[in-house]
Amino acid sequence: MKQGGHFTMVEIPRGWQDKVRLKREAQAQAIETIANENLQELDPSVTDIDDISTLVGRIASGELSSEAVTKAYIYKAIAAHSQTNCLTEILFQEALSRARELDDYWTQHGKVIGPLHGVPVTLKDQFDTRGHDTTIGYVGRTFNPATEDAVLVDMLKKLGAIVLAKTNLPQSIMWCETENPLWGLTTNPSSKDYTPGGSTGGEAALLSLHGSLLGWGTDIGGSIRIPSHMMGLYGLKPSSSRLPYHGVPVSTDGQEHVPSSVGPLARSLPSLTLVMKELIQLKPWERDARCAPVPWRDDIFRKFKSQPLTIGVLADDGVVRPHPPVRRVLLSLVEKLQAAGHDIVEWNADLHPECIQVMDEFYTADGGEDIRRDMLAGGEPFIPHVEALINRGQPISVYEYWQLNKRKQLLQQAYLKKWNEVKSPKTGKQVDVVLMPPMPHTAVPHRSCRWVGYTKIWNVLDYSALVVPAGKVASVDSDAAWDYGPRNSLDEWNSALWTDNKETMIELGLPVCVQIAGRRLEEEKVLAIGAVIDELLQ
Repeated sequence: MKQGGHFTMVEIPRGWQDKVRLKREAQAQAIETIANENLQELDPSVTDIDDISTLVGRIASGELSSEAVTKAYIYKAIAAHSQTNCLTEILFQEALSRARELDDYWTQHGKVIGPLHGVPVTLKDQFDTRGHDTTIGYVGRTFNPATEDAVLVDMLKKLGAIVLAKTNLPQSIMWCETENPLWGLTTNPSSKDYTPGGSTGGEAALLSLHGSLLGWGTDIGGSIRIPSHMMGLYGLKPSSSRLPYHGVPVSTDGQEHVPSSVGPLARSLPSLTLVMKELIQLKPWERDARCAPVPWRDDIFRKFKSQPLTIGVLADDGVVRPHPPVRRVLLSLVEKLQAAGHDIVEWNADLHPECIQVMDEFYTADGGEDIRRDMLAGGEPFIPHVEALINRGQPISVYEYWQLNKRKQLLQQAYLKKWNEVKSPKTGKQVDVVLMPPMPHTAVPHRSCRWVGYTKIWNVLDYSALVVPAGKVASVDSDAAWDYGPRNSLDEWNSALWTDNKETMIELGLPVCVQIAGRRLEEEKVLAIGAVIDELLQ
């Protein structure tokens, strides 16, 4: 096993509790070793620089060293972990070694090695990093370190990024909260009783506390967008073939019916755009057979950043009614867009229930065998959501699976037709993007998440989707009308969530984001329109 850059020989225990104890002890030791290096003497204000280009510019000018930046971020990461339990694998020693190499390069050449030179990066514990475990929340995957970096990790390093650590996620990754028996529960920085979301929840908690500048997650039903929304971050789910997935283990690995997407999270939108552009310019399709050979299209990005837009708005998916702050923040943005001269078109939730039903059937097509095998290998107990997931249905036959895929393809075709046919009454133009909530609620108490239909729809379609911070829960929301009859059991649950917790949510001032969805492989368009919206919100 390797922790903090040091190889240690340990006898691999058989019992799951012993494996958990050894992993947590190794983590604590790796943190303690670094924490004793007087990190608090550094200037922590460098971690307040949210924009990657700004930080790299200051390193390029010689104002900052990569080592000083790395130490400041490690100090913040340790504090964030102490507060929220967000870290898993610790790479601090390797990070400092790499920072010194980058400083040596700058001294010798008088320039930075690449556009991410010295940028502190963290990874959801799903990305292979050589010499470290990739557990995806399973005890059975401990003490089995990766032999090489994931393609994306290797590309980030080539651009000059410094990997600090890996972050917590739920058991199996198949949930929108962050909890597993191996590393425990990750909490929301605003309140230990609230979730930061998931499955990229450790990453979101760490980023919000400035323990990282750029985070990486995956999204198969909202796993980047949901924690970004709950923590007030920018998060992008590209279409699944835009960025490399090779070297990123996942539950139900091998299925291609609803592919998972790799994407970034950050505290500034220009940072997301920069990393997408730089990674795509490295031609990931030459490194990963799954990647589409689509270059970065700057003409599309510039076009949609500078022209009047046609935006479809879906304020309510008809299944679960959004809480008052979620609705208020969205409609306030719509007013700003209209005032800025953009055309707003009413979008509808037609085909959403059918798409989500198909996805739910895909989730359990194997009868839970994939997850159950991993659980049996480790021997740990199930978290409640995972147990419910694997017991939801029986495995289906190959023929039945084909029919399910046919239903999905017909729905994808029907949604394409819908997008082509919904036109602006004013101009006759198609919508450029759809604007909607990422969730019907903000961050909520642990184990309270149930409905992810607002994000999951775009996974079924494999469309590009971006989350942008747009406001906070405020006292004005307390008086909003909320006496509707429930539509269904999920809506009834969501209604009670607001009624029972609104005073706390207002007191915490929880973040509220909006979601911007474009069609397949439209990342440049979505990021450009995100920039327009972000500017209106500032």
